[in-house]
Amino acid sequence: MTLLHIDSSADTADDSVSRRLTGLFANTWRSRNPTGRYVHHDLCADPVPALGPAYTALGRRVEREGPVPPDKVSALIETAAEEREWALTLPLIAELRAAHTVLLGVPMYNFAVPASLKAWIDRVTFPGAYTDPDTGESLLRDTRVVVVMARGGGYGPGTPRESYDFQTPYLRAYFGELGVRETHFVAAELTLAGLLPQLAHLEPLSADSLARARTEVTALAGLSGPAESEPPRAPRRLDGCSG
Repeated sequence: MTLLHIDSSADTADDSVSRRLTGLFANTWRSRNPTGRYVHHDLCADPVPALGPAYTALGRRVEREGPVPPDKVSALIETAAEEREWALTLPLIAELRAAHTVLLGVPMYNFAVPASLKAWIDRVTFPGAYTDPDTGESLLRDTRVVVVMARGGGYGPGTPRESYDFQTPYLRAYFGELGVRETHFVAAELTLAGLLPQLAHLEPLSADSLARARTEVTALAGLSGPAESEPPRAPRRLDGCSG
């Protein structure tokens, strides 16, 4: 089995809640899968380049041809710029296609996902890359995605800022569109409660949320097969600022 681990926090491991939680998942998974393959990308230290015009030109050409497997795309490349874009893209597509579990560390930046993660998403989402050309089925239908989120405030069900959460619906829709059938969301909320005076009274809820996230992450890391995904859980009636 292969674990593809992607961190997108701009903070270091010492300061990042999402990095600590994904690290817990990865360490647990590796201890229980000693022969498994582990691939880690730090999108802050090694960012994925934003798309250029040559990427979109090649993508449109591939779309006109219909479903084209990644190993056939090179035959449609016409320029050196397209060759460079494809050289940046193909290895990331291959990693995603090969992964049994995809682990994403996603802090909330301005109510949404970090730009570094969006750049990775944009690049790996190449036309036809995850469609079986013979059956039309998704090649990611058996891939498990675990999204570990960290938010400075409270955005769970029943909170005043529930509607400000653009992480969960976006990533759920994105991976669902790719054909992923199993997606888990784990959220540690109120991570700024220990730093901001106006949130100090919420520190017990913050600690409870982090403890719950650690328990969920550890349990998910121990799963070896498909399981029914669950919606994100968070303490009710939380309040706070964006993470």
